[in-house]
This record gives sequence, C-alpha cells and structure tokens, in this order.
Amino acid sequence: MGLESATVMGMLKLRDVKETEVKGKRVLLRADFNVPLKDGKVAEDFRIRKTLPTINWLRENGASVAIVSHLGRPKGKVVPELSLRPVAERLSGLLGEEVPLIGDCIGDEVKSAVDELGPGGVILLENVRFHPGEEENDRSFARQLAEPFDLYVNDAFAVCHRAHASTVGVTEYLPSYAGFLLQEEVRVLSKLRESPERPFYLLIGGKKAKDKLGVLEEMLSKVDGILIGGGAAFTFLKAKGYEIGKSVLEEELLPKVKEIAERAYKEDVLLLLPRDVVVARELSDDAVGTVVPADRIPPDVMGLDIGPETVRVFSEKLKEAATVVWAGPMGAFEYKPFAKGTELIAKALAEAPGFTVVGGGETGEAVIKFGLEDKFDHLSTGGGATLAFLQGKPMPALEALVA
Repeated sequence: MGLESATVMGMLKLRDVKETEVKGKRVLLRADFNVPLKDGKVAEDFRIRKTLPTINWLRENGASVAIVSHLGRPKGKVVPELSLRPVAERLSGLLGEEVPLIGDCIGDEVKSAVDELGPGGVILLENVRFHPGEEENDRSFARQLAEPFDLYVNDAFAVCHRAHASTVGVTEYLPSYAGFLLQEEVRVLSKLRESPERPFYLLIGGKKAKDKLGVLEEMLSKVDGILIGGGAAFTFLKAKGYEIGKSVLEEELLPKVKEIAERAYKEDVLLLLPRDVVVARELSDDAVGTVVPADRIPPDVMGLDIGPETVRVFSEKLKEAATVVWAGPMGAFEYKPFAKGTELIAKALAEAPGFTVVGGGETGEAVIKFGLEDKFDHLSTGGGATLAFLQGKPMPALEALVA
C-alpha cells in the first residue's frame, strides 16, 4: 500500500510499537545514531537523546534491545574511524549503565550477545554500513540481520527515504513497528504537508540550490512565502542579473530558478532574496567579512552569509507567519565570521509566535550550537528525509510500516 492511499485526513497510520506485546521479546531497534564526532567522542548527541523514550519504553516493558545504526559513509567497508564505539560510550552515559558494543551487526557474536541479554538489557551493534548488503538492501544480509530477533522497531526517521536492509529488508522477516520518535516526525510533518496554519513560510538556505529545488517546486503552490538565504540564494541572485563575484553558482540551474521565480510571481507567492550579504576573499575563521548590497558584490570576493538588512527583513516576515519550516543555514555558520546571520535568524524564529519547524541536518546542528534547540515547536532529526516527506516523495521505510 502506498503512502497516499494509507493516509486518513492526511495522517499516515503506522503500526505503533505499543500495539504489540514486547515482554520477553528480542527486539531489533533501528535508530539513527549518525552523529558528529570530534577527537573520538560524540560532539553532539541530539539524535541519541531523541531515541531514548523508545529505548526506555521497550526496556521497561520487558524487552531485550539490540540497537542497529549507521555512522557516516564507509561504503560497505570496515572503517575504524566510523565505529560506533563513541556512540556506545555516550549512550551508556545517558542510560546510566554500560551499553556493550558488539563487534558486528550479524553473525554468531551477535546471536550469542542477544541470547545472553535478559529483559531490559540493551546492546549496540556495530555500524551496519560496514556491510555492502545494507545499502544494496540485499535479502540475504537482511535475513541475517533479522535472524536473532522476534520484533523489529524503526525509530530512524532520518533514513526512512532509503530502501536499505535495516530499514526495509528486515521488515520482510520480522513483525515490524514504528517507534515514538518516528511517529512524532510523521505526525508533525503530515500536518505541515496537508493542512498548515497560514500564512505559511518556507525559509530555505544551505550550500546549494540544487538540494532545495525539489522542495521549492513541490511546495510553491502550498506556501504563502519563500525566504532564501545561504549559498542557495546566489543562483537566484544571478538569475536576476546580479553580479555575484566568486559566490557559489550552479549555472545549469539558472533556467529552473528563473522558472520558479516566475511561478512565484504568477501565483502571488512572496519570494524574498537577500538584500545584503557578508563577503570575503576566503572561507576561514581568520577571514575578514564585509557587508555589501546583494546586487553589487565585487568580482573578487564570495558571499558567505546574509547581511544585517536581510536579517531585519527576514525576521519581520517570520514574525508574521503562522507556520514556518526552516531548511538550511543562512551562511557558512561553521566559521565564526559567517555565523551571525544564521544565529540571528535562529533567535528571531525562536521568538516568532507561529508554529516553527526546523529541518534536521546542518540546520539542526546550527540551532543546537546556538543553544536554541528547545525554542522551536519541532526540531526534526531528518535532513533529506524531512524534505523528501514534505515533497511527497517515496518513503520506502514508512511504507513498510503502514498499518
């Protein structure tokens, strides 16, 4: 059954883990622990913390839990730097007891560990993407992954647009259910997709326009306004005939960008671009940024953040909105000279009276960096998955859980 035919009043109905008996059951829990690492430690644990309610509920109700996740892109090979060991250490700290890391995610070592695990016990399996069968959704690998378990629970919304062995393949071999985080993401994003409060604004940023064109095209007829910053804005500025210097330009997208701008005008959708930008000759923490008008960027510099006038205009608009979805930072926020635009917009949106949703990925990282994660109505754990869902794209792992 496809997603559209499985919705009632726009709400996707998934099999809820609370609907089954988990006492005494061995549960394979797919989490998204793809978190940033620094010096061999977890640098930011938001995704781990968001999965704790599902982990704790399973344990409190007598299940033994083995968690499977990916980390990074090892491309089917064992990459020691992408081991989940730092995640096991952080999870142990959050749960207040040791969570052993098993050296693989399939095979005899896993079977033995699961057999020894009593009710309420929890272990973490090694990076599932160390096996090529994961991303290939290989049936044999999925069968091996499922073999030691009685139930499967998916709580990894961020990979639900991927048809992988640990998101789709295992559901052929085990009774499968949605965890609490997954259900929360679907509940909030379904409402946005089907019946948002208006005015409804999209705030788009990020490094490239290419990553966001799909959501712009799909959502254009559903929103009242689109505000574009970040690297994505420069292709739009170039399409207006502006000089953008050495700023990021996706020249092949110019016809499509012009088409989107024309559609917005015809459909009376507000399309706001930066009025000023912060430019520099290099991207570094030592760079010196200068504010220039967006239509007069010198040829020897690149735009790396939105300027103060753009922050002011964007902030005013965001405070008028009843609903805002933010996907993509406003500049190269990882570098101190170019973080101000993203920080000030994050603060303005945090104070906005409307229903505010922040897409995951870099946007989520920025919001957490600025200490604002609790100031929004919904901070999604998904990056690409959030945009894919809002566009109505196929979500194979959700389809596998439709009630």
